[in-house]
Amino acid sequence: MVFALCMVGAFLFVSNTIVSKVGDREKERARQWADAIIKKLELVQLTNRTFTQLRDKERKEMALWIDASKEVSQASPLDIDPRLDFPFKIIKDNKDIPVILLDDEKNVSGFINLDFDTSDIRKTNPAANSRELNRIFEDSLVSLSSIWKKSNPPFTVEVYEGLFMTYFFKDSKEIVQLEKERDSLINAFNKELINNEGLVPVLMIDAETKAVIGSNLEKEKLTPENLSKTLSTLKFQNEPLVIDFQDGRKNILYFDDSPELKQLQYFPYIQFIIIGLFVFIGYLIFSTFRKAEQNQVWAGMAKETAHQLGTPLSSLMAWIQLLEAQEIDPMIPREMQKDVERLEKVTDRFSKIGSGAKLEDTDLRITVKNVLDYLRLRISDKVSIEFIGLEEVNALHNPSLMEWVIENICKNAVDSMENVGSLIVTVHKSPEWAHIDIKDTGKGIPPNQLKTIFQPGFTTKKRGWGLGLSLVKRIVKEYHKGKVFVLESQEGVGTTFRISIPL
Repeated sequence: MVFALCMVGAFLFVSNTIVSKVGDREKERARQWADAIIKKLELVQLTNRTFTQLRDKERKEMALWIDASKEVSQASPLDIDPRLDFPFKIIKDNKDIPVILLDDEKNVSGFINLDFDTSDIRKTNPAANSRELNRIFEDSLVSLSSIWKKSNPPFTVEVYEGLFMTYFFKDSKEIVQLEKERDSLINAFNKELINNEGLVPVLMIDAETKAVIGSNLEKEKLTPENLSKTLSTLKFQNEPLVIDFQDGRKNILYFDDSPELKQLQYFPYIQFIIIGLFVFIGYLIFSTFRKAEQNQVWAGMAKETAHQLGTPLSSLMAWIQLLEAQEIDPMIPREMQKDVERLEKVTDRFSKIGSGAKLEDTDLRITVKNVLDYLRLRISDKVSIEFIGLEEVNALHNPSLMEWVIENICKNAVDSMENVGSLIVTVHKSPEWAHIDIKDTGKGIPPNQLKTIFQPGFTTKKRGWGLGLSLVKRIVKEYHKGKVFVLESQEGVGTTFRISIPL
């Protein structure tokens, strides 16, 4: 057992060491993930600044393009002025920025660099004529200008006195394409993060706003209602890491152990339980063999005792017959015959223990009365014996062995009372059991001895072997499938034994 405990302790130590190393490695992986998140944020911030600069540049270009358009529109068509070459060049170079020109009445005055025309409208309205197609197309441009207005403030220019025109524009095709590529990269990064099964569960939030910056946890755990609970759970598992950006901003990284690591933590204890089960099963097997061996010893001893008693009994019976043939006092062979019959009953009891007992469905009251009638003539006159049995109690039992059980308990009770007191034996039944209660007025049994009185070798007598109650328990439990126990005991008051046999 000591060797097994040492092996288990060594195994747990090695397993915990491996778990600790794996945990440190997972913590390092969480740090690497945090660094990747920081790089991602820096990339997004840099990209956003770049897009802001590009939009500012395009707005300046748009303002220059409008000025050139205004200057060209105000010149006479017949004038040939070399100074107009530059405005024309500016107007001509705008091939990327979509522009819609509306007057004060929201009528379309012009457009450029759009990615659709009336041919696209015809696909959805094949039955419309040219005038209807133009009307639908211009309505679409007016709606589109309202959408562009939200992201890029338009320019309003007074072309002629009292005539104002509004230029609506959106980002150039190059900026739109760059934004799509940026979003695609970010989405790919997020998807790879979420689908990365090798990464431990992580969650990074802003230290001030508590906003979620990145995580690969389930969306249900990140909802406003569950976020606080999720943070508490992760904080209980591992101490969170603080990510400092060195610019006044800080993020907090919470992370959990991976499912594999959790399984590895419990694995040694599972093995320990399995080893314990094997040891327990081995003990049960050993205990079963030991009890079987004890039963064989009991049976063999009982058979041998019955066999050894048989020879002198036969001889005693012959001597009694010889004495009866002679002219002596008749009382002598008669009393000797009673003792021989008693020895025959004892021999029969031992033979039944050795070879098995046949159970009979008879009234327990008769069996108990036979024992008590026998004991009244052989115990002190100062011990009163009272029998209580109001109703018939039929139960499967072996009368000879049950008499032996009652006799042993009653003799112990008489010894406990020191041959002075009263003995009350009650036979009654419940729905499932037949009970025999044997109550004495002896000195009682101390509480610390109640669990040991039925063990072989236990005795309070100077010359006792400690086998009486052990034999009682074996007969009741193994041959009658019943139970025997101390129902009640008080020191200085007395003890009540109960024998219960299933009906």
